[in-house]
Amino acid sequence: MAAQCVTKVELTIACTNLLDKDVGSKSDPLCVLLQNTSGQQWYEVDRTERVKNSLNPKFSKKFLIDYYFELVQKLKFGIYDIDNKTYDLSDDDFLGELECTLGQIVSSKTLTKPLVLKNGKPAGRGSITITAEEVKDNRVVVLEVEARKLDNKDFFGKSDPYLEFHKQTGDGNWVMVHRTEVIKNNLNPVWRPFKISLNSLCYSDMDKSIKVECYDYDGDGSHDLIGSFQTTMSQLKEASRLSPVEFECINEKKRQKKKNYKNSGIVTVKRCEIIVECTFLDYIMGGCQLNFTVGIDFTGSNGDPRSPDSLHYLSPNGVNEYLTAIWSVGMVVQDYDTDKMFPAFGFGAQIPPSFQVSHEFPINFNPSNPFCNGIQGIVDAYRACLPQVKLYGPTNFSPIINHVARFAAAATQQQTASQYFILLIITDGVITDLDQTRSAIVNASRLPMSIIIVGVGGADFDAMEFLDGDDGVLRSPSGEPAVRDIVQFVPFRKFQNSPKEALAQCVLAEVPQQVVNYFSTYKLLPPKNPAA
Repeated sequence: MAAQCVTKVELTIACTNLLDKDVGSKSDPLCVLLQNTSGQQWYEVDRTERVKNSLNPKFSKKFLIDYYFELVQKLKFGIYDIDNKTYDLSDDDFLGELECTLGQIVSSKTLTKPLVLKNGKPAGRGSITITAEEVKDNRVVVLEVEARKLDNKDFFGKSDPYLEFHKQTGDGNWVMVHRTEVIKNNLNPVWRPFKISLNSLCYSDMDKSIKVECYDYDGDGSHDLIGSFQTTMSQLKEASRLSPVEFECINEKKRQKKKNYKNSGIVTVKRCEIIVECTFLDYIMGGCQLNFTVGIDFTGSNGDPRSPDSLHYLSPNGVNEYLTAIWSVGMVVQDYDTDKMFPAFGFGAQIPPSFQVSHEFPINFNPSNPFCNGIQGIVDAYRACLPQVKLYGPTNFSPIINHVARFAAAATQQQTASQYFILLIITDGVITDLDQTRSAIVNASRLPMSIIIVGVGGADFDAMEFLDGDDGVLRSPSGEPAVRDIVQFVPFRKFQNSPKEALAQCVLAEVPQQVVNYFSTYKLLPPKNPAA
């Protein structure tokens, strides 16, 4: 799948205490932005204007970048003292640089760091401040519409009306942007309230024409036009329950044929409200933390870790599919967690000292502090833990899901969008406690958490596909449905020959939408929200 461009971010740059390279006057700095594609190649994205005679420049030109949550986007900001007319920077004095990721910038909203020279030493007392802002119009229109006395188009029974909303493109063509549901057998229909972004409805232009058409639905696809009218957002937004805005539905063909034609019914807009919806970056920049937890499958079906055909076997360069999955997903998520302390658990092994089977043991064997320091800390703990445990069984997912759910439930007490939990479970796939796991997921779907399952090895992953609600709503054994889809499953083998970023791209692409859905459903605002 191609990466989904979530949004565009605008970066504003300022520096303080730059090195002074000019004799008799101050440096004339400019900032250049380089981006790194997956390899070692840096390429120039853009550069600011040059600010004359300043060691504390605030650059007015902003950088515009596409932001992808599911990628690690490496950036380098280089500051140069420009003293000549050439575009090439290699003949200009270098004043320092900063290398960071776009994730680090957006998760702090304003990032201030010291500038360093090419050899990694500080560039004097020079520092750079980067401020991120999302470029967006996040206004959404909520509409409630009904109609009365619509023409009857059906020989038997009454019309089955629905509405279509169209906006006009620059070249005068009409594009449909919304279709309501069909209301059967009713000439005075009341449609369900619906939401549409202001940009979709009218390019966010209050005076742009909007065309509304009312049709009679026919099962064979030959829907009959009842009538239509045109309006603008300026007109619609005057609507309220006390003073609805009414439109005559006109059918041109009928009007030309009939002498005393009035209209084909009245369409009434009872509510047209513009609301502002938070985006993923509103939550992140507003102080929401993403908490990352890892669950590792230590069951017998993985094979003896000392044997080269085991899924836990560490190749001579110290890797296996479990570690690759942890690195790939962890590298992206870590930028959104301030303390970078990640709890990591194992399940399905007999653990020392008594070799009792455990379904949620900290892989650092410290129950009171299961946290590992950084992604590297998880990797080190895993390597140290492997020789000490005996792979066993059964494969129970529910204890670890419920463990993270307890923390997510505690976070809901805060009444703001302050924390969201991501649980990565890596497994060889043969799940034993399917019913308990279904219940655990349905319960977790009401909490601020998402579950990513990566299946390693060659097993049959049907049960995993079933937990990933993409084919339909997951239900608990008692029939209770999940309120939202929070499980994303991928088999590792799909990515064996892909670049290392591909796995994270695939499993994390749905996370921003899951975060937004959760917080907007429960009407929670970011902690640092001016509106809160």
